[in-house]
Amino acid sequence: MRNRRHFLHIFAATAALAATPVASAEVYPARPVTIISPTPPGAVTDTTARILAERMRTSLGQPVIVENVPGGGFILGNARVARAAPDGYTLGIGQWSSHVSSPAMLPVPYDVRADFEPVSLLPSSLLWIVGRPSFPAGNLRELIVWLKANQEKATAGLPGTGSGGHVSAIYFQNATGTRFQLVPYRGGAAAMQDLISGQIDLMFAEASQMLAHVRSGKIRPYAVMADHRWSAAADVPTVDEMGLPGLHISFWHGLWMPKGTPDAQRARINAAVVDALADAAVRQRFTDLGMEIPPRERQTPEALRAFHAAEIEKWWPVIKAANIRLD
Repeated sequence: MRNRRHFLHIFAATAALAATPVASAEVYPARPVTIISPTPPGAVTDTTARILAERMRTSLGQPVIVENVPGGGFILGNARVARAAPDGYTLGIGQWSSHVSSPAMLPVPYDVRADFEPVSLLPSSLLWIVGRPSFPAGNLRELIVWLKANQEKATAGLPGTGSGGHVSAIYFQNATGTRFQLVPYRGGAAAMQDLISGQIDLMFAEASQMLAHVRSGKIRPYAVMADHRWSAAADVPTVDEMGLPGLHISFWHGLWMPKGTPDAQRARINAAVVDALADAAVRQRFTDLGMEIPPRERQTPEALRAFHAAEIEKWWPVIKAANIRLD
């Protein structure tokens, strides 16, 4: 009888274990999560990743580490994400340059549309059309008239070949029938200094980088390249208001995971991102950087997938028609 009771106890315990899922198979994440940034430390994309990572740690209960893998026109970092195991522990942050312009200008070892699973759209920066204060045009309409009457006489500084500022300048020329000289620089800071000193006439640049100089009168803003005004400088009109509807571009960010990552893990990361973007302190940090947080309905994987596809459809023809190539 004793052996039979012992057997029944063992059988009952075994059956209970069999009916209970293994805890380690349920817990996600069970270890630190890594965000791969294809930019150097200190870049806007890196800063965006670190602000998110700090807050996501609270939601996930695990450290979220930002690892910088710059180089190759963003290829090294993106390739690292594309090759990573789809186990939910590798994320990739990207933006307009890394996930739209770079694949249009360079041969890349991944399909930017198919090898990454979207998680969420992240904060973005608006772009301004700006000029030197002494330029003979007081507003965007006058600027277009002047440029049409003085083809190839004006100069526009480019913060880098293939940058948003470069593509915006070409897009503007195509939309207005104007032509001006494009002057490439190694970064936006040098171009901005030459604009302030009057060495060049125009720039198409991130509004947040220009704000202090606009407020001091060193740079003249002509328009925001968006369908809405920027709260930090609400007196600057949009291109739509100045007669160029649809001439929109922004330096947006997004978060992706490797192709094949389970939907449940992607949903867990998305929830952590949504929580982070709803946090008052996080929102203030992005506002201080001059960045806009997408509304809640655009913080879904489906919204990022659709937006990314639309951006590729819009900008790849412009980039390829201009034959822009990175060295």
